[in-house]
Amino acid sequence: MTSPSSTLAEPRHNSGPRRLGWWSAAMAGILAAATVLGVGHLVAAFIDPAASPFYVLGATMVDHTPHELKDAAIRRFGSHDKQALFASMSVVMLLGAAVAGVLERRRSFWGCALLVILGGVTVVAAMQRPTATVLFVIPACAGVVAGVSALRLLIGGSIPGRPPVQEGMSRRRFLIAAASVGVVAAGAAAAGQWVSARLRDVSADRARFLLPRPRSAAPAVPAEVQVPVEGITSFLTPSDRFYRVDTALQLPALTSDDWRLRIHGMVDHAVEFDFDRLRMRTPVERIITLTCVSNEVGGDLAGTARWLGYPLAELLAEAGVRPDADMILSRSIDGFTASTPLSAVMDGRDALLAVGMNGEPLPIAHGYPARMIVPGLYGYVSATKWVVELEVTRFDRASAYWTDRGWADRAPIKTASRIDVPAAFATVPAGPVVVAGVAWAQRRGLDRVEVQVDDQPWQPATLAGEYSTDTWRQWTWTWNAEPGTHTVRVRATDRDGRPQREERTPPFPDGSTGWHNRVVTVRP
Repeated sequence: MTSPSSTLAEPRHNSGPRRLGWWSAAMAGILAAATVLGVGHLVAAFIDPAASPFYVLGATMVDHTPHELKDAAIRRFGSHDKQALFASMSVVMLLGAAVAGVLERRRSFWGCALLVILGGVTVVAAMQRPTATVLFVIPACAGVVAGVSALRLLIGGSIPGRPPVQEGMSRRRFLIAAASVGVVAAGAAAAGQWVSARLRDVSADRARFLLPRPRSAAPAVPAEVQVPVEGITSFLTPSDRFYRVDTALQLPALTSDDWRLRIHGMVDHAVEFDFDRLRMRTPVERIITLTCVSNEVGGDLAGTARWLGYPLAELLAEAGVRPDADMILSRSIDGFTASTPLSAVMDGRDALLAVGMNGEPLPIAHGYPARMIVPGLYGYVSATKWVVELEVTRFDRASAYWTDRGWADRAPIKTASRIDVPAAFATVPAGPVVVAGVAWAQRRGLDRVEVQVDDQPWQPATLAGEYSTDTWRQWTWTWNAEPGTHTVRVRATDRDGRPQREERTPPFPDGSTGWHNRVVTVRP
């Protein structure tokens, strides 16, 4: 009889070469793809962070996403839409990488070929980015070389044609190799972030940025502008709660020393501003409400802040705008463009090149070191962040990022109203119930806000004080609530006598319309 110890001591040999299992091969593909992204990210840190393969693919997805999906993502995730995109991208990449590993297991070099093809697609996408140079091909190429090497390391030793190996050793070798590749991929990605931050330390630059004193400060906010109702949207929106919707998957790394604003096109002469030249002027401070065109009826993609900036009309006057121009094509450092009606900048409203927000330098996510603010227009035609170029032109000669995708080229903000209190599907006691919210009709002002319960007659709400026609207003109404389930609606009418339309329409192509409502249960 053979003892157990002698059984364990006997080496077991395969009758033929062993391959990795399906799951191990899939893991090898995932680690190889991670190496592509990690190494590519590190190399991009020395060239341009926008050339990172992960960001290239993400930006390309954003550019080619139908507006229906874009609106759905913003509706579902709001300012967290980019995290949702990253998550969905990661899932797709994981599946594709797993397929590459399985292919490599079945047929030598098939998985590597798939990585090379995907790398080629990334190179083509990188060269189509608005700020691309010939150097944008390097990160993806370097990443693919590293990824193919990693895949061959993980699977190459266990394919047919290689000498058979002891099963236990093969597993140990794979685990060691897999751990090593994972460390390299993660380390390269982390090093890329570190290098990029050190080469372009925008946070430190912002911390050193000194805001100039305005020649005209924003008037103080009167007490009657803010109503004392718990749960209502505050008149001023804190910077860290201000909505963010843009196409930038990573925040542009633009310091105040590197920033330049070029004004050219249909002007008497092109001019360029840096901060030394800009500080020779004195800014103004204004409180202005911004609204995103993707804001659904009742949505929260609107906010009011105290902005410090230089009047755009004065900057344009220095270049000398030609009389037949009717549009400003603004461009961000990341290539995003917006088409702003020239009349909206030159008609006396507080259109600004903003450098400050709520008493501090612009947050990086909101355009540091400089952005546009044009009251009365949806952000996609007026609020370019990280702005570096203003081309004076005409609507019949040029178009912008979102107008190329079917959105309207002129987009004045529509009259809107929203119920904040009570909350959706709230349960409240019978008796007096405060209904409250915000409404806006920028550049026109509000004439009235009305509230309706079920099919009862519309009742006038009490409007809080008006700060200016460039900001929203709070409103309240006291409802003598009776037990049951009720639908509460709100509508606003501007000073031109135009009420909100009852029919709801989606944001595309020039902003949503419709009455906002809340279903509320009243208990006895």
